[in-house]
Amino acid sequence: MVKIAIVVGSTRPGRNGEAVARWVYELAGRRSEAQFELVDLAEFDLPLLDEPVPPSMGQYSKEHTKRWAAKVAEFDGYVFVTPEYNHSTSGALKNALDYLYAEWNNKAAGFVSYGSAGGTRAVEQLRLIAAELQMATVRAQVALSLFTDFENFSTFRPSAHHEMAINTMFEQLVSWSRAMRTVREQSQIAATYRS
Repeated sequence: MVKIAIVVGSTRPGRNGEAVARWVYELAGRRSEAQFELVDLAEFDLPLLDEPVPPSMGQYSKEHTKRWAAKVAEFDGYVFVTPEYNHSTSGALKNALDYLYAEWNNKAAGFVSYGSAGGTRAVEQLRLIAAELQMATVRAQVALSLFTDFENFSTFRPSAHHEMAINTMFEQLVSWSRAMRTVREQSQIAATYRS
């Protein structure tokens, strides 16, 4: 069974992301074709990228990096729950992505975003980042509006129609996560022959 992380992509005090991620996790819990786990960036306390060697080298020296790498490596796919800050994702999520390389490779990603424009511009940025990290992103995404899905911009009250969108995203993500597992296995076989 594939394992998928629901990543809380904001660490800001008073963030909306935690409530959104818990909603995603609750809906994921109704599904039986994958295991889902909440992964909160705030629990990893990652400083600004402080590794002396580029992540693509895989030579992690800091304990916080090793802990983050071990967690990310557990999964076949990810749902990134992201706010939109200044037409992009949060600095915390970008930093967390930048810390690692191989742990993201040949895995699948889906997106749930929120903001004044539904967070769609944050997802556009994340799709570019994911491509560089060799992740396959699914087309379906969930875009939540601060105006219609939150009371007073802070209490999360999602409109019912989002459930259809999130279920479509889950279906695509589970399928791609399975497919990318095969890609990872083939890459490992090829690497064995090269060495």
